[in-house]
Amino acid sequence: VEPKIDGVSISIAYANGTMTTASTRGDGIRGDNVTSNIKTIRSIPLRLKNPINIEARGEIYFPKSDFAKLNAEREENGETPFANPRNAAAGTIRQLDSTVVAARKLDCLCYDILGRRQGSHWEHLSELRRLGFKTAESARCKDMKEVWAFIEKLGAKRSSLEVDIDGVVIKVDDLETRDRAGFTSKAPRWAIAYKYQAERK
Repeated sequence: VEPKIDGVSISIAYANGTMTTASTRGDGIRGDNVTSNIKTIRSIPLRLKNPINIEARGEIYFPKSDFAKLNAEREENGETPFANPRNAAAGTIRQLDSTVVAARKLDCLCYDILGRRQGSHWEHLSELRRLGFKTAESARCKDMKEVWAFIEKLGAKRSSLEVDIDGVVIKVDDLETRDRAGFTSKAPRWAIAYKYQAERK
């Protein structure tokens, strides 16, 4: 069980442990090449701790405190503030000037290794951390009681998190079981999202 992060999906490829390309998800087949901008995000390693070939999937997000500072600066300068952190993050990583991206202090949480079909999701999260990536708080649950406990725990501190989340994703951990479960025409059969009630102001 892991947070459903309200960010911008990114795939980051490494060859012999060195970042080669980073691209947005786009339409699921074709995305934007944003490599030069992603290289400015300090939490994303340019070189992994092991010289391996790997493609990591994650979510780029705007930390809430930095987003608030940016909007305050924009208002002081007579500019229109951004509507929300997700839109600001999406616009930022498509900037033509990488120095603008670096100044805005985006962050990234990784949650998957693409192309791996053996082992468990939990093991992949551990490997991502060993390689130098940040991952979100998550839990490996043995029954629905533990799933609900994590949902309630995360929900209670949702407003104090630096990242916007709108729910959690509950996934089958074993990758071979996922393979057997497969997909519907729209979604995987091995994962389901639980949405928190929308925040109101």
